[in-house]
Amino acid sequence: MTSITIPNSVTSIGDYAFYRCSGLTSVTIGNSVTSIGEAAFCGCYGLTSVTIPNSVTSIRYGAFFDCSGLTSIVVENGNPTYDSSNGCNAIIETASSTLIQGCMNTIIPNSVTEIGDYAFYYCSGLTSVTIPNSVTSIGERTFCGCTGLTSVTIPNSVTSIGDYAFAYCSGLTSVTIPNSVTSIGNYAFYYCSGLTSVTIPNSVTSIGEGTFYSCTGLTSVTFPNSVSSIGSGAFYECSGLTSITIPNSVTTIGSNAFNGCTSLTSITIPNSVIHIGDFAFANTTWFNSQPDGLIYAGLVAYRYKGTMPSSTSIIIRDETHEICSYAFAGHSGLTSVSIPNSVTYIGDGAFGNCSGLTSITIPNSVTSIGYNVFGGCGLTSITIPNSVTSIGDYAFSYCSRLTSVFIPNSVTSIGNYAFSYCSGLTSVFIPNSVTSIGDYAFRDGSGLTSVTIPNSVTTIGSYAFFRCSGLTRIDAYPNPEKVGMGSNVFYSEPYRVPINCSLHVLPKYLSAYLTANQWRDFFKIEADLIEIGDINADGEISIADVTSLVDVVLRQKSTSASDVNGDGETSVADITALTDLLLNRQ
Repeated sequence: MTSITIPNSVTSIGDYAFYRCSGLTSVTIGNSVTSIGEAAFCGCYGLTSVTIPNSVTSIRYGAFFDCSGLTSIVVENGNPTYDSSNGCNAIIETASSTLIQGCMNTIIPNSVTEIGDYAFYYCSGLTSVTIPNSVTSIGERTFCGCTGLTSVTIPNSVTSIGDYAFAYCSGLTSVTIPNSVTSIGNYAFYYCSGLTSVTIPNSVTSIGEGTFYSCTGLTSVTFPNSVSSIGSGAFYECSGLTSITIPNSVTTIGSNAFNGCTSLTSITIPNSVIHIGDFAFANTTWFNSQPDGLIYAGLVAYRYKGTMPSSTSIIIRDETHEICSYAFAGHSGLTSVSIPNSVTYIGDGAFGNCSGLTSITIPNSVTSIGYNVFGGCGLTSITIPNSVTSIGDYAFSYCSRLTSVFIPNSVTSIGNYAFSYCSGLTSVFIPNSVTSIGDYAFRDGSGLTSVTIPNSVTTIGSYAFFRCSGLTRIDAYPNPEKVGMGSNVFYSEPYRVPINCSLHVLPKYLSAYLTANQWRDFFKIEADLIEIGDINADGEISIADVTSLVDVVLRQKSTSASDVNGDGETSVADITALTDLLLNRQ
């Protein structure tokens, strides 16, 4: 079909009516048509001209998208909704003064205040455009795919540039962004491979996600002091960039921000920066050539394909708030790390597979230990500070040399596989704050001989103690009827539970353990535990136990019930904890 005349009997052209009719070269729209549907002529590459009759009062979104061959657009005089002022070769919505559809010969009139979304979408024949001072915003994907556009000057009246506004404008070599612009949308200049330089004005406070993504021709960029953040992937694969100076105003550099900038040999990062996302400088010449590797340790991102640093000891900057994901992953030569108290977050896999790392001190500023943070390390012991509330999945997995771990009473959850394959771990005390133990949490802990499960635990995941064949004693304090059990929690081939393992419980729950699913499978169940806080061992917790605990503390002694707060020792803090426990029960 090359041409069509829509008769006067037709009142509307439906959505996608002529979608991708690439052979269509002419169309005559009858005077009875009042609406043109969404994407009605989208992708009609051969269409060279269109006349909108004065009867049309509704043109829906994308009606003429991707009509790259359009050279003429006319709106008949007298149309109450649209016009094509002074032969501008465009459709303008008169009420909002928005240009909603242009073509390669469009001249934007001074009456236009906004260039709408997709107005010149994939108008490959457009080679130049003059944006008048009346325009205040450039919409989403407005000039996306205008491969013939070589330069554009944005006037001082424009305050915002929308997402993907100039994406895929591969012929664009220069762009002037005025001081009036306060926001540049995400991926605004995405894949503008011909763009060689750009100056960002002082009015801009943030550079969006992927703004200059894969602008491979970009050799320089100037950042003003107004910019506080550089978005994720902002300059991803800008392989022509050779140097970058980041101003003191910047506090955040997003993940992959400069990833793949292979020619980048010089970077200046100010002390104002407190967060750099994952892979921010991966695959850059600068990052891979540092003599001691991660010169901004804890701030720079994982080197991905680069060589690991030669240093065995790394001191992390005091300004650092976060250690990004995989920052030191696989650095087998690393033996010591000093983490300052300023660090609040350690990213996923940050020290994963650092097999030479035998000890590390986690500061009290850290609140959580994430996914695989220390997995595969050479750690022999670890003390988790009271600030930590959760231990993530695989946090210490494959730490085969780990023999002891202190879990504070601040921790409420132990993640899936958290201590899996820690074959050197012989015992673990789980504090009374923990409510959930994840799936396979202690899987293949073949050296584990004893475990304490506090009465706070309400969930034990499937295979939590899978193949812990060395277990000889489990102290279980909770009411088994209130504990959600995954499948095969204590499974140990070839038996369901370790044959030599005895289960020790509180006398008041003995009958429940004897009948409860999985617990009843133990060969030996003994009711010989004293409830934490029952200092005088009379079977109940009362004010008399507070008196007894005061005596225990004064004598500097301890009992199996006296460590009420689960910090590993008996002290005045336990008296306070026991008093709080009694008050909460009343």
